[in-house]
Amino acid sequence: MNIPWGDITTSVAACAGVVAAFGAWRAADRSAKTADLVASIERERWHAELTPQFTIELMETGNGQAVINVHLDGPDSLRHLDSVAIAVGNDDRGRTLLHPEGRLTQADIDAHVWGPFKFTPGANGIDEHGRGPEPFPLTVGSGQPRAMQRTRPGHWMDGKTQGVWQGEYAGKPVRLVLTCRRGDDEWIIHRQLENPPFQSAV
Repeated sequence: MNIPWGDITTSVAACAGVVAAFGAWRAADRSAKTADLVASIERERWHAELTPQFTIELMETGNGQAVINVHLDGPDSLRHLDSVAIAVGNDDRGRTLLHPEGRLTQADIDAHVWGPFKFTPGANGIDEHGRGPEPFPLTVGSGQPRAMQRTRPGHWMDGKTQGVWQGEYAGKPVRLVLTCRRGDDEWIIHRQLENPPFQSAV
């Protein structure tokens, strides 16, 4: 019996070539995945290092009015932000209207600022409820002032004075959420400011 060694050798060589090619593909695939993972880790590190650093000061000016100054301190390598959007956050109490009535809707509850301060409606594109101003750009080392004022009880809170309302937030912070963007990058930063003692207007 003649064994076709030439054919067998060719087949073995072909199989070896397939195995080698598959091995090379797997190695390349692992290498690509490793490179992607390293690149992702590096990007997350770079993104964290560029997290905006702010100094935020709230100063009352009298009669329930105040000015908040948002100053971008760094890091220097950030250079600038294309936009900074600030919103006043609510307290931790969840509020769901179980029995809607003509005078009060869930939309009223959602729009109301449940905290001691809101932005002054109408100034700097601030919405009618005082939740926040229009976004604005900032360069590292610069700041922007915005007008704020003490909140008042909702129109449905019959008999509740502003003094009683503000008393509910005595010692509670002013909560802010800053959404910062530069190009495709975004940072969401939460801050709490000290709430100055409420002094009713004389």
